[in-house]
Amino acid sequence: QLQLVESGGGLVQPGGSLRLSCVVSGVTFLDEYAIGWFRQAPGKALEGLSCISPTDGETLYADSLKGRFTISRDYAKNTVYLQMTRLEPEDTGVYYCAAERPGDYYCSTDVDPYDYWGQGTRVSVSS
Repeated sequence: QLQLVESGGGLVQPGGSLRLSCVVSGVTFLDEYAIGWFRQAPGKALEGLSCISPTDGETLYADSLKGRFTISRDYAKNTVYLQMTRLEPEDTGVYYCAAERPGDYYCSTDVDPYDYWGQGTRVSVSS
């Protein structure tokens, strides 16, 4: 059974950086799965931030991120990362990674295609 475990969240000052990790277990080849990162800010709906497509690893980002976040994957560690820079108080929330069953060629930052979800890691941006 595919499982995802996020880590790396914490408290950071505005302007700081964090790197979130999503360890994916229960898969043979990580590049068969689209992996996405999502955020739920307090009182708001779940928001898609970024994703990485199967096979060719094409990446996609929400326009609202303004180039501050970078998604990457490490096959050897079965891990997908979200490097976050120039963090703002509005980035506060619980961050989730999710995986989509093999099938689609390109990933999406929509919630619906994703079949497996991690438990989330909390990020707080505050001075």
